[in-house]
Amino acid sequence: MTTLKDDFYEAINADWLKTAEIPDDKPATGGFQDLVEAIEKNLMADFAAMQTGAKATENAAQSQFLAYYQLAQDFDQRNAAGAAPLKPLLAQLEGLHSLADFQAHLSDWLLAGLPMPFDLDIDADMKNATTNALFASAPGLFLPDKTYYAADNPAGPQLMGVFKDMMTQLLALAGYDAAQQKTLVDQAVAFDASLVPFVKSAEEKADYSKMYNPESFAAFTSHSSHLDLAQLIQNVLGATPEQVIVTEPNFYAHFDDVLNPDTFANLKGWLIIKTVRGLAGYLSEDFRQTGGIFSRALSGNKAAMKPAKSAYYLATGMFDQVVGDYYGRNYFGPQAKADVQQMVKKMITVYEQRLTHNTWLSVATREKAIVKLEKLGIQVGYPDAIEPLQLTFKTDTTQSLLANTLHFIHLSQLDKFSKWNQPVKRDQWEMSANTVNAYYHPFRNIIVFPAAILQAPFYSLDQPASANYGGIGAVIAHEISHAFDNNGSLFDEYGNLHNWWTADDKAHFKGLADNMIAEFNDLPFAKGKVNGKLTVSENIADAGGLSCALEAAKGEAKVDLKAFFVNWATIWRTKARLEYQQLLLNIDVHAPAKLRANVQPQNLADFYTTFDIQAGDGMYLAPEQRVEIW
Repeated sequence: MTTLKDDFYEAINADWLKTAEIPDDKPATGGFQDLVEAIEKNLMADFAAMQTGAKATENAAQSQFLAYYQLAQDFDQRNAAGAAPLKPLLAQLEGLHSLADFQAHLSDWLLAGLPMPFDLDIDADMKNATTNALFASAPGLFLPDKTYYAADNPAGPQLMGVFKDMMTQLLALAGYDAAQQKTLVDQAVAFDASLVPFVKSAEEKADYSKMYNPESFAAFTSHSSHLDLAQLIQNVLGATPEQVIVTEPNFYAHFDDVLNPDTFANLKGWLIIKTVRGLAGYLSEDFRQTGGIFSRALSGNKAAMKPAKSAYYLATGMFDQVVGDYYGRNYFGPQAKADVQQMVKKMITVYEQRLTHNTWLSVATREKAIVKLEKLGIQVGYPDAIEPLQLTFKTDTTQSLLANTLHFIHLSQLDKFSKWNQPVKRDQWEMSANTVNAYYHPFRNIIVFPAAILQAPFYSLDQPASANYGGIGAVIAHEISHAFDNNGSLFDEYGNLHNWWTADDKAHFKGLADNMIAEFNDLPFAKGKVNGKLTVSENIADAGGLSCALEAAKGEAKVDLKAFFVNWATIWRTKARLEYQQLLLNIDVHAPAKLRANVQPQNLADFYTTFDIQAGDGMYLAPEQRVEIW
């Protein structure tokens, strides 16, 4: 029998791990997933009652959502239509004969949200975070990460084989004959391969310091000799920007290598493949089932999601803020919101005290860190109003699900590009209230806690305060810590990319971050190893979060450190398929849940005294190996 002295996570979650079963259509189950499934069950029941009239709708936006939801649920109509809703798009793509043809459609297709061999986005300027700027990045690859294309990665060829088989089947459903299927797949895979040398890996993308590469408008648009990028940008923005912020400069430096008359045929195949794959889920059931083959191979899922549930996720994904507004108002009470807001304020106070008494920061850096903390924005529960964009979504029940979807995507693209050079809305929510998650936004210096995560085991009015601190308290402090991790620390109190550290402090912090990298790097898991560099930001945030939450718990009148640490291990309980675990090792900036639960307590002296952990125990870590940053 595993004891908590040997493996804390396994001992605390032993009974659950014995009985927990992963649903056939899911890659994992656990604390987070349990909450997701409970929310899913409640909302599906509520929306079904609204559709029958047993429950009243509350506003016009909900009515538009329910109409779209009904289209998603109508598999009789979707199956009868087959590939027909997709045919007009494919006809346009098939009509391309040159890059000049592509150029003629470029603005319209970008605004339609269709696949592009580059990506343009609008976000806060990283050095002027009050104003939205134009960003340019690279398109995604067919495989999860460029490391899968390496010659020494055996998973790559196997997964590419699955992808090609899936696309061959999808193209058959779309009406292409065998010869066309092979040609299109071969062309698309060749174009995909041409991107690989020039795009970033997940590890490289995790380094925010390499994201900000501003180029003058003239310099950026000169990267292509064959597409008029200047005209495209002027068309979608209605103006000429002074600069473009390039997140992947190597890709644009080789843009002509990727996109030229000789590669046009491959580009065309790639566009068709990306379009068919991306929209398969909005078509018939055979399209939906077939279109999920590759993702199921990645995750190890044994079955596709049931049609009814897939319709729910399509609809709630499109109307996420409308659904979040309903969930927040109906499932998140004012008492809980007030209590959590107080907890957030207390965590900030604890963090401020720790910064004030920090022994390795200089006075200058410490004072600036406290200013950043004082300017931290806090959002709890759900927004005060539905995002205006989604109020413009009007479902046309005479049109197909796909036609409505493309219309809403078009409205979303128009809305996105209209925000260029406009003031940043710092309080805008990017995550719906029914999402079981939380986040810190470095460009806005805000922390956001949607209502969905503010429930047991993370938080409950019925749990001891110490347990709540080991759950939601640690999550809150985790997000605060992101303001001071290796990425967040690059940004000032306004969200600007600005070095507010002294050189000595910066060097010392880098050394501590390197210690965190070393603590996790190469830890064995799921027949693979953890990438310490990929996960360092989240590990720094976990360490700071747990440490600060512990201090807050100790400040309560009734403190129970066993309850604190037990709930920390409980919130991370997870049972996942091997394929999914291996995928996450390659692309996820978070360490595996079990290691998050086990490693961070090993860095805290109170863990050893609370559970009498001694040298020789599996959970023991020598003092000189323990990592403490915040």
